[in-house]
Formats: sequence, C-alpha cells, structure tokens
Amino acid sequence: MQRSSLVRNLVQRQLVHQRHRISKNQMMIRPQLTCDVFINHRGNDTKRTIASLLYDHLTRLRIRSFLDNKNMKPGDKLFEKIDSAIDECKVGVAVFSPRYCDSYFCLHELALFVESKKKVIPIFCDVKPSELRVVNKGNVLPLRPNEIERFNLALEEAKHTVGLDFSSNKGNWSDVVTKAADVVIESLIEIEEAELTRKQTTPIVF
Repeated sequence: MQRSSLVRNLVQRQLVHQRHRISKNQMMIRPQLTCDVFINHRGNDTKRTIASLLYDHLTRLRIRSFLDNKNMKPGDKLFEKIDSAIDECKVGVAVFSPRYCDSYFCLHELALFVESKKKVIPIFCDVKPSELRVVNKGNVLPLRPNEIERFNLALEEAKHTVGLDFSSNKGNWSDVVTKAADVVIESLIEIEEAELTRKQTTPIVF
C-alpha cells in the first residue's frame, strides 16, 4: 500500500471514530490525545536531524507527534509532561544513537513504553543494537541497582524488536524518515483496527 493511501486511510478512520464517539453521547466531553506518536531520542545526538525531521514529516501528514522542544513550554514539569504524553500516545519511536544510554530521560521513556506494553519502533542511528547497554558512570549517570535492571530490561526488549538501521555517513535522511513514517502509519492503522474490533465485541452493560 502506498504512503498516500496509508495516510488517507488513517485520517478517514480517525474521523469515523471521532464521529462515532460524538454520536453515542453528544453531551460527553472526552479529552483528545496529546499525541499519537512519541519520539524518544537523545537531544544532543539526533534532535537537529532525524528526530526533528521525523516530527515535521509526521506533522505535515497530520499525525500528532510529541517532541520535547516542540510540545513543551516554560513552566512545564519534565517528568509530569513526558510521562503523561507517553501514557496517552499510541506508538513510540525510539531513535537510538551512540550516546543514547548516557541519558536518564531516554532510558526512563523507553522503560515506560516497554512497561505499558505499547509498540515501539526502533531506529538504530549510527549504533548497533548489541552496543546498547546501561553502564553506571557515577557522576555522569548515577543509577540505583533497580534502575539499571529496569533500563537494561527495556533495552533488551528494544534490541529484539525489528527496527530500521541508518548510517549518517552512508544513508539518506529523507529515506529513513519516509520509511519510519510509513511504519508509524501502518502501526496506527493496526491499533485503530484492533480498538474498533475490541469495542464491537465488548458487550454493552446497562
């Protein structure tokens, strides 16, 4: 299925679901999701490249995405805002980079995705899955034993998930962004279909 068809299909499904919710109860007010996609990345490594390019690309396709410097404003509490966005989104994109594991926030976000059993799409940018591991570096990233275990479990889950491989020296940024967006859209359609099926098979209790 071509990308344009995937986007059109997803937008149509979202409109149908929205109309269905409104028609069921005109007086019910339901908060809209903060985002459909959360982009997990290490800012110093990939914010100016793949993370921002992917955010802009998805936004043009009308896919609501969360990227910290795009969605957060002065006064927001970091953990509160990020944890809430991950809880409400449907899909995560984890952009792994050589120093990804040096970031507590990256590891915390990834662990939240794994623990909530939400789909994560890995992009291995200039790093091999086998190179990703948590190391307690004292002053750089002081971690408690339970945090090391939690983060390594999340990394192992991600390393055993099929993802996209990208080399900034050989690859084309446009190609990897387009591929990632296609996977995101396909994943969102699958999730929408699963949610619709679940609602149709759930008995109504009066």
